[in-house]
Amino acid sequence: MPEKSLNYFELYELPIAFNIDANLLKKKFYELSRKFHPDFFSHATHEEQADVLEKSALVNKAFKTFSKEEETIKYVLQLKGLLQEEEKYQLSSDFLMEVMELNEQLMEAKMDNDAPKIAQLKSEIANLQLTIYEPVKAIVEHYKETVTTQEELLQVKEYYYRKKYLARILDSLG
Repeated sequence: MPEKSLNYFELYELPIAFNIDANLLKKKFYELSRKFHPDFFSHATHEEQADVLEKSALVNKAFKTFSKEEETIKYVLQLKGLLQEEEKYQLSSDFLMEVMELNEQLMEAKMDNDAPKIAQLKSEIANLQLTIYEPVKAIVEHYKETVTTQEELLQVKEYYYRKKYLARILDSLG
């Protein structure tokens, strides 16, 4: 029977969390990179070399994921079965109405080439990002594997999609 694939937290020997200490992450990354470096397995069997190569790739993918808060949130929610790849998530109509209004103002400001208005709207979006984080801040910063409820995780999911939506709008401004 094939061995069950390790999740990133197991591989890095870290507790599941939305926030990972950057220094600890780097330390674990370098440790694992050395441990699974393919050059150290040049005389190993073909099967062992393939296994090490797979683990080395996993170490790199985990580091890339853990280095970005949004990607870490996405990964934890996927681990918990609360977020699917390519999921068509429905944001609340209140949020969509608020953002639609901002989007219309942005389009108008872009057409008028109104740099001060664009800057003001970018600032409003940045403030909105802070506002949507506030209700989930404690959950994200103090996640506990057996304590945090599914309801709290679903609040984080809503935050994740709202943040992603706002980031797309900001990205469209260049």
